[in-house]
Amino acid sequence: MMWLHDLKLILADRIIENGSLRIENGTIAEIVESSGAPSGFTAFPGYIDMHGDMIELELEPRPKVGFPMEVAVAHLDARLAAAGVTTAYAAVSFSRSAKDGDRRSFEHTSNIIRALKENVQGLRVDHRIHARFDMTYTDAISALEGLLVAGVVDLVSVMDHTPGQGQYRSVEKLISYRVRGGSSEEQARAEIQNRMENAVPADILLNNLENVSRLCKVHGVAMASHDDDTVEKANLMADVGAVIAEFPVTMEAAEVAKARGLMIAMGAPNAMRGQSYSGNLSARAAHSAGLLHILAADYHPAAILPAIRALASEDPDGLVGAVRLASQNPAKALGLTDRGEIALGKRADLAIVDSSDRVVQTFRAGEVIFSNGSGPQMTAQAAISAVA
Repeated sequence: MMWLHDLKLILADRIIENGSLRIENGTIAEIVESSGAPSGFTAFPGYIDMHGDMIELELEPRPKVGFPMEVAVAHLDARLAAAGVTTAYAAVSFSRSAKDGDRRSFEHTSNIIRALKENVQGLRVDHRIHARFDMTYTDAISALEGLLVAGVVDLVSVMDHTPGQGQYRSVEKLISYRVRGGSSEEQARAEIQNRMENAVPADILLNNLENVSRLCKVHGVAMASHDDDTVEKANLMADVGAVIAEFPVTMEAAEVAKARGLMIAMGAPNAMRGQSYSGNLSARAAHSAGLLHILAADYHPAAILPAIRALASEDPDGLVGAVRLASQNPAKALGLTDRGEIALGKRADLAIVDSSDRVVQTFRAGEVIFSNGSGPQMTAQAAISAVA
């Protein structure tokens, strides 16, 4: 048994300005008002990140420079814990354009997923797998099915990165992005034009989408859409059973997704910066319109806390509502009934933040998985205050 004393507690429906928590057997056993002096620390529920792209870069920090899985996973694990993330879905991709053995290829991604599952034991954060499936990649469906049968995939998202639609609906912006990445304009333009001319036919895309949806339903794994840019696409994704709309590109697509019952996820870096790096829908604009349910790390887990702060002033429920975007809401969308809020009986996953808005401690199931050496008072004493 352990007590954390004199904290500001961010609950799912209210804030206790000065309270204490009793943690027993990894869960929250008691929440009380405190009469002592406030410590200056705030307890947030541990963040649940449903989409983080970091593992691929940890494994290949430079082109063709591969790092061992145990090194990459351990470093990512430390980064996530230091950001207050207690449950993380590592997003790994199957891409039709990748060559065999390259990042995001059929073989490479399948190996990453299996190796990740083999290396998560003993790590700080609860690591899970988010398989990103390119709808144009028919040959990868069998690999995805095998991974689902093996129980090593926890979330599937479906996307089409063919230029001219979705995330890359602006071809000129995509060309500029490729040029900034080191390609010549001529090379980038020729490559993109070739991809558009050789786009997979719509009937094959639909068949692939229906097959992936069927597999997800059979194996009880949630499916998310990705980069919906039109009303038609948002409706299609709802029709085939998606429960989450990741990173909608337009307000119109987000409105349809919400109306059809999907939970909308957008990137914390987008919300923190106030804009999408690719010029698509702003997370702040979506939030102001009531069209944002989930914050995801996307490519930078440290952005989650500042994103919460950025959205809190506009949220109808203030800080409480903004915190739900990174905790209770993703837990609901992903079926994680044992976590996502500071409440009796829930897992003691906590991010402790100081007065300078720095994560100073992270708890997973009551165990400290990150500490910078400071934090609230911890004791094994019995409570003396009334139950909140």
